[in-house]
Amino acid sequence: MIPSWPVVLVDGDIVLRPIKLRDQRAWREVNRRNRDWLRPWEATVPPPASGAPLAQRPTYRQMVRHLRAEAQAGRMLPFVIEYRGELVGQLTVAGITWGSMCSGHVGYWVDSAVAGRGVMPTAVALAVDHCFRTVGLHRMEVCIRPENGPSRRVVEKLGFREEGLRPRYLHIDGAWRDHLVYALTAEEVPEGLLRRWHRSRPPHPAQ
Repeated sequence: MIPSWPVVLVDGDIVLRPIKLRDQRAWREVNRRNRDWLRPWEATVPPPASGAPLAQRPTYRQMVRHLRAEAQAGRMLPFVIEYRGELVGQLTVAGITWGSMCSGHVGYWVDSAVAGRGVMPTAVALAVDHCFRTVGLHRMEVCIRPENGPSRRVVEKLGFREEGLRPRYLHIDGAWRDHLVYALTAEEVPEGLLRRWHRSRPPHPAQ
């Protein structure tokens, strides 16, 4: 079990909390409304080897049970994102590795209806601070398709370093896709990533 899990992380109107089975209706509704928005960036299952059965996408319940098992094993932090009390997305810290590495990577998506309101940068900053300060990780990565401008802007706003390209890194939207690697280490944000984000964030009108 990862230290301090399950945990709820809060900053104003934005909440990260563990995903639950009872989130199914809201989760499905957000995904349905954002199908075209999310499809180009979603992981897919590559075609099987000749003669092997075609893998099926997991059901919502299977997904949640898998995420819970990974969290119990200390390899993952599976959150949903709430904004003003409504489920608007998902953020998962995965690939958690201990020993001499102490690292993890962050994946996320958000409802297009709240894009541009600072929801996702705040959510990522909350998760990274928790990983650095409480969990004890040292390095966090985010891997993003070069074409995904909105997602790249999230990490660039937060000051993640672009480290290079991983060719054909993940199977996304039906093919093996290149990904840019962004990273941040604990030493780079001694004051906390959330505090730095708030300090650098431009004023914006209330939504």
